[in-house]
Amino acid sequence: MVFFARTQMFFTRNPVLLQSRFTNFFTKSTSKRLSTFDFVKSIRSANSVRTAGIPVSNVSKYFAAGFTQQSRQFSTASRLYNGVEASTAAANIRKSSWPANSHKAVGYLCIGTSVLVFAIVVLGGLTRLTESGLSITEWKPVTGALPPMNEQDWIEEFEKYKDSPEFKLLNSDMDLEDFKFIYSMEWSHRLLGRIIGMVFVLPTLYFIARKKVSLRTSAKLLGICGLIGLQGAIGWWMVYSGIDSELLEERRSKPTVSQYRLATHLGAAFLVYCAMISTGFSVLRNQWIMKNPQEYAKYFQQIQSKSLSKFRFFNKGLLGIVFLTAMSGAFVAGLDAGLIYNTFPEMGENYIPSFHELFDPVHSRLKDQSDLWWRNMLENQATVQLEHRILATTTAILVFATHMYSHKIKTIIPRPAYKWLNISMGVVTMQYILGMCTLLYLVPTDLAATHQAGALTLLTTVLLVVNNLKKPSRANMLILKKSLEETAKKSGANMLFFSFFKTLVDQEITVDLKSDIKITGTLKSVDQYLNLKLDNIQVDTEKYPHFIAVKNLFLRGTNIRYIHINPACVDTNLLQDASRREAMASAGEKIAGR
Repeated sequence: MVFFARTQMFFTRNPVLLQSRFTNFFTKSTSKRLSTFDFVKSIRSANSVRTAGIPVSNVSKYFAAGFTQQSRQFSTASRLYNGVEASTAAANIRKSSWPANSHKAVGYLCIGTSVLVFAIVVLGGLTRLTESGLSITEWKPVTGALPPMNEQDWIEEFEKYKDSPEFKLLNSDMDLEDFKFIYSMEWSHRLLGRIIGMVFVLPTLYFIARKKVSLRTSAKLLGICGLIGLQGAIGWWMVYSGIDSELLEERRSKPTVSQYRLATHLGAAFLVYCAMISTGFSVLRNQWIMKNPQEYAKYFQQIQSKSLSKFRFFNKGLLGIVFLTAMSGAFVAGLDAGLIYNTFPEMGENYIPSFHELFDPVHSRLKDQSDLWWRNMLENQATVQLEHRILATTTAILVFATHMYSHKIKTIIPRPAYKWLNISMGVVTMQYILGMCTLLYLVPTDLAATHQAGALTLLTTVLLVVNNLKKPSRANMLILKKSLEETAKKSGANMLFFSFFKTLVDQEITVDLKSDIKITGTLKSVDQYLNLKLDNIQVDTEKYPHFIAVKNLFLRGTNIRYIHINPACVDTNLLQDASRREAMASAGEKIAGR
């Protein structure tokens, strides 16, 4: 208690010196002059503030926050540091003309347009399965939006198709009525692509021009717009590979699109879809934070747990495997590899074809056969189908394994992430069954299209698991801070909100008060948890909302672990018992996550 009394006297009598020490420290560490915080005023008004904290998340990388009301003097240094960082961040935002939070309509735009992208992926699959993709032999981004308006227009389009290799080699017996069907399929696919571009690009330009989006979100939206435009060019690049005679001869292929370009086209569509889903939910997350900041403070605390790091990394890897499996499916479709070995789990008489069949020299184009391996991996029908089987089985096993592991850490997994993980279990089961049936029944159109839709559905569920495990961004924290401040003002409570962000892991805050007194607070030791149990002291933050933090104090070289609790709730005499300090330090290590 002598130390706290001396600290209080020093803070009260020497505010200008403390301001100088703090300014020098922060100027060196951040290369910024922090002049937006009134040190003297805060120190002199400290006696009128007492502690009334709320639980928040791990500070070791991102954020610590609390409400203060009549605080003790020994936490003044921490509050000042927090106030400086929060004031500086707020000042930086005020200087920018871009809002910190995007309008909720932006989120709905992204998610709504992603539904159209999902639809065009399915329609594209149907176009390929009905062999309609090469029916339009020209690329007219503007005038091509209009279909043939009369019989003469249809005849002209049919004559153009007759000059294509597909008609000459495969469809020489096709009449005008059959041509109208395949033309309508390809035209519908292209028209929907144009609609997606208009539906997304025009509102995006409006939102950016009116500055209804944050600067970071505007960059994401413009990136998606660029991908949509690029996707149209990729689509024609893919079609051209099937109508150009020289390219077909070079590939030694019948009139069909290149499997490489088909996979690129499908992969770009998947990327556009994932970007829209991720951006849309990020925008709506900020809106949900503003509606219920207290709930999101607990949610962010949950996803900051170190125990989730491995689980988060594993789900990101799972997302990559799902995407890779879908791309291998594009190679299966491009090579018509689903039309061979229509048995499962065997491939013919064996589970794996012979080595000579998997790596046939006929696919090599170089004399030294240095391209034998990779060309067979990407151009041999048997090898490509085997790869897809292996990847699909691996994906299913990993989803099941992830779900089983989630039961062990269910208490720390956010509820939305756990819900989407359960859904992914059902989706991967149905997708695996659809894949088997598509193979066994020789790739019927309805089953194959459903299987392609299932791949995107599975990718969606895993993406939402990853999205709900994502750590809060700096923008999330600023919006949460602002929402909590507004909630405090509405409640009429005299509360001072403070927060700080950490840019360097394990950075130490050191303030020299006198030559023989030093306070060092390591950021790892400043943390807040629910239901902290220390010997016979049960600190439940819902029952005792005044629990603030754990601090590591060095007094004359002695390491003392101190638990900051409002004396109105807990008898602090227990904390001063020297015989309990060792137990307190041990408990503090657990709190700090070490």
